[in-house]
Amino acid sequence: MAFVIPDTPSAPPSPVPPVVRPGSAPWSDGPRWVTPVASAVAIVFLVPAIYVAIRIVQLGEDLGSELQDALGPLGRTLLLAGSVAATAAVLGTALAWLVERTDLPGARTWRLVLLLPLALPSFVGAAALITALTPGGVIADALGAIGLDAPRRVRGFLPTWLVMSGFTYPYVLLSVQARLASLRPSLEESARLLGRSAWQVFRTVTLPQLRSSILAGSLLVFLYSVSEFGAVQLLGYDTLTRVVYASRISDRSASFTAGALLIVVAFVVVAAERRLRSGDMVDDRARARQRVVVPLGRLRLPAVALVSAVVLATLVVPITSLAVWAGRGLSDGRLELAEMVGPMVNTVLAGVVTALVAVAVLLLIAIAVVRHRSRLAALSGIAVVNGFAVPGLVIALSLVVAALRVPGLGWLYQTFPLLILAYVLHFGSQALGAAENAVRAVPDDVRESARLLEPDRSERLLRIDWPLMRPSLASGAGLVMLSTVKELPATLLLAPIGFDTLATDVWAAYEEGFLARVGATSILLVAVSAALTWVLVIRHLDRR
Repeated sequence: MAFVIPDTPSAPPSPVPPVVRPGSAPWSDGPRWVTPVASAVAIVFLVPAIYVAIRIVQLGEDLGSELQDALGPLGRTLLLAGSVAATAAVLGTALAWLVERTDLPGARTWRLVLLLPLALPSFVGAAALITALTPGGVIADALGAIGLDAPRRVRGFLPTWLVMSGFTYPYVLLSVQARLASLRPSLEESARLLGRSAWQVFRTVTLPQLRSSILAGSLLVFLYSVSEFGAVQLLGYDTLTRVVYASRISDRSASFTAGALLIVVAFVVVAAERRLRSGDMVDDRARARQRVVVPLGRLRLPAVALVSAVVLATLVVPITSLAVWAGRGLSDGRLELAEMVGPMVNTVLAGVVTALVAVAVLLLIAIAVVRHRSRLAALSGIAVVNGFAVPGLVIALSLVVAALRVPGLGWLYQTFPLLILAYVLHFGSQALGAAENAVRAVPDDVRESARLLEPDRSERLLRIDWPLMRPSLASGAGLVMLSTVKELPATLLLAPIGFDTLATDVWAAYEEGFLARVGATSILLVAVSAALTWVLVIRHLDRR
């Protein structure tokens, strides 16, 4: 078909498409209902915090006495979270520097192995420690072989701090590793040419540029520690989450007061971290093309000993302990692997459904934030992010009470949809960043060209937008799935009767004293988490 370009003066001029700056697409780029609907959806993420606030206001004069009773657990919560965050910051930063900046033997292997504790939920780590110290456990047997007795009680701050630190440092390690890999090597090389030692270069040049990454990782560790329930319950350390769980039926005033304190602590820490990071001066003019190598010299052996000890304590001993008890249960016939098929299927089902729902919901909000820029859209994004700051146990408690007391919602109690809603409210923020990146992955000029060539919006979405958005959306969905399969407290409160997951199965087996079942189910849970961790995190690091 030939195209004829008219050259007569009577031919109408061709329309000139409007100039669209990157990131500022016009409102007509999508339906007008996107931002209002996205904002209405975002309000749901604030429901648990709003409900807790209402219950606190209703306490009236009793609030003072409730707060006084909660001061002890609040102090212990802050002590634990602060100690774990500080330990993870130091350990994670040190390990990241060793594997990224030094001539540590086997650095490539250590770089991957040191991230694997991400696959172990803290309550599984606590259960592994307890079973290892139980008579017949691997640590108890090892101590007995040299004439020592294992501690009879593993409870309190010290074991809780050790367990939480050992299984949360990868959050800092991952953040700092990524930052170190992108720093300009010329700055450190110039400092060394000026005669500064390796320690002086790290302290004055490298560390200031790592500050934001350390703060970001430490914030995740702090929020994780504040909301942790399983490990503190197993190890008998009385924090606010234990108060929320223990008093959820008998004394809901105390439960909601403790929940409100958890929310306030989380929001204050998030705000402080944002403020501290806002003043960072980071040189991002170029990305590193070659790896800076600092010779360890006499410190090589201590460095290898450090990383080996971390891997031994956080991977080898826990997995060995769980495997030993699982093997004993299988060998004497007390353990039936077929019984774990149901919890495994339920775990995968809950993870997949939560991931799909979260991505679908967050994609709508991401479109409003990125393409329909407005204050209302920005507030919607903030509401979603704040959902992560609310502990999962508080979200679950709020939904339970709301379902039981709000007329017309009673049918939701202990149903699968309510459980998925709790997961999405708590973990949805992990998909928001990926969803925003997915929307930005479709350039403005591509969208403008597609609009001219294909008037049907659904066809453009299927053939143009979806292939470009799919990688980021898959990444966000995977992160939500990884968090969901490891989640415990919300599942304990909201799961339908008979709907057991691997996490709740570990919990029930421990309460029954069935250590073989604890070991086998924990190994299966770790295997599922490890597979997701490898696909989502480690596989991408290995390509560097």
